[in-house]
Amino acid sequence: RDVNKYTFRLFAFALVSHFCYIFFSNDFVDWHSFIPFYYGQALNQSAQRIQNGKRMEDLVLPPEQKRQLESLCAFARGRETVWKRWGFARTIPGGQGLTALFYGASGTGKTLAASVVANELGLPLYRVDLSQLISKYIGETQKNIGRIFDAAESADCILFFDEADALFSRRTEAADAQDRYANAEIAYLLQRTEQYDGIILLATNLLQNFDEAFRRRIGFMIRFPTPDEAMREALWRGIFPEEAPLSDIDYPLLARELELTGAGIRACALNAARMAAAENGEINLERLCRAAREEYQKLGKTFPARFGQRFPTGKELDG
Repeated sequence: RDVNKYTFRLFAFALVSHFCYIFFSNDFVDWHSFIPFYYGQALNQSAQRIQNGKRMEDLVLPPEQKRQLESLCAFARGRETVWKRWGFARTIPGGQGLTALFYGASGTGKTLAASVVANELGLPLYRVDLSQLISKYIGETQKNIGRIFDAAESADCILFFDEADALFSRRTEAADAQDRYANAEIAYLLQRTEQYDGIILLATNLLQNFDEAFRRRIGFMIRFPTPDEAMREALWRGIFPEEAPLSDIDYPLLARELELTGAGIRACALNAARMAAAENGEINLERLCRAAREEYQKLGKTFPARFGQRFPTGKELDG
């Protein structure tokens, strides 16, 4: 019986070894692609991959902000030259990564810009799910942070922390044990960020809440302004697909009267399209006005009186 058991184990080992040899041979699988894919799957447990086809020319931003984003991409492409070929890795200790902070009001294009940077660099973008990262149990948050960075380092991707002030907040005076644990979590996060060799993008609406020590470590800080009238007109003109049934759209009027961010304009355009589809009509100024009223109500803002007088509440036009 012992001889049979030994023979079976030897046979099983040989079979598994043969299978591994075939599976991981260059003729069967691209090993260099398999490793990032494997760790990308691990990242999916606590991060969401963001995918779209947007490029730098699709962004509606002032020239200075576009120049900064282009510099960020150029710097990212040149990291290997700077750190390895030119020897900076020997003279400057720590991680060889790149961290950028996008700050500005909600809806001004920070997430879109993060996806554009990823597309320009040809890297996958993963938005970290803070609900999966922050734990009420002592020590669990550090473990979650460690798992994210360990997987990201092998996945060859960009980490994107949206609403990052929730994590990278100012450290406080340790009045009790809870404060000490919170400060320890922030310190650990800063340590992992500093040691990370990849690219980290952060977005926040509350720059003033960021930890001062961390702000000094950030390579790029890019402000995303609320769009002015010229930017709003460009956003309106670019929001509708070619296939959309448009009728009598006054883009300068929309830009002048409706002080909305890019996210607000996107919401209005989509809601007006839904109205047109439900009413078997076209996307026109009247339906855009109705959609804009709803958006203003959602934001708690007063709807522009002059624009509202053109299409009083309840007035319906044939599509």
